[in-house]
Amino acid sequence: MVSNKNSNSISADVLRNVHEQMISIPRGEIILRNHRKNEVRSTEVQPHCIASYPVTQALFEAITGTNPSIFKGENRPVESVSWFEAVAFCNRLSEAALLQPCYVLRADGAELNSNANGFRLPSEAEWEHACRAGSRAATYGDLAEIAWYEENSQASTHEVGQKKPNAWGLYDMLGNVWEWCTDLYDPEIYGSYRVFRGGGWADPPRGCLASNRRKSHPTYKIDDLGFRLARST
Repeated sequence: MVSNKNSNSISADVLRNVHEQMISIPRGEIILRNHRKNEVRSTEVQPHCIASYPVTQALFEAITGTNPSIFKGENRPVESVSWFEAVAFCNRLSEAALLQPCYVLRADGAELNSNANGFRLPSEAEWEHACRAGSRAATYGDLAEIAWYEENSQASTHEVGQKKPNAWGLYDMLGNVWEWCTDLYDPEIYGSYRVFRGGGWADPPRGCLASNRRKSHPTYKIDDLGFRLARST
């Protein structure tokens, strides 16, 4: 079992694979929409790296020794993970890679250290910029060719990387599992609720769009919600 690996073997194989999966994303500008407030804002996105795949169950178990997923499979995305668990994973992976953890964890939440060089969740602006990969379209291709969603998923997650990637080499940005982002959704109204993006295996086509935003409490877990790694450059 991957959970029995020691820290030396993690450094030798797992960490190398993680670094190889990180894709450089160029600087850009993204328009974020808040439909509740009927607001539109332009956000500049700095160059960063983002993983070509969502975090898999094999990687999650290699770092934490646990696998909370309902739909088991080493190369399927990890799901049923809360936001708190996702950022704790990022910190543990950063420590294993001898990088500075990005999150200061507290009993009542977590604070992002934007100067740290470790792994983190993408901001939602970074996520949407990376998902669109220079396109203004609602999806980066025909949905059946790029995503696992309600019409083709057979009510389950699937192994990552089986559908076509976007123009920047990122797989499963839409469908398969939703992905936690670092951001608070709307703290004035929803307090500590965090954003997740991308649509999942149970969603209809209208749920798997680059602009879609959803939210939940950072303790929330469900079988179509996972996460993807990012790093500042």
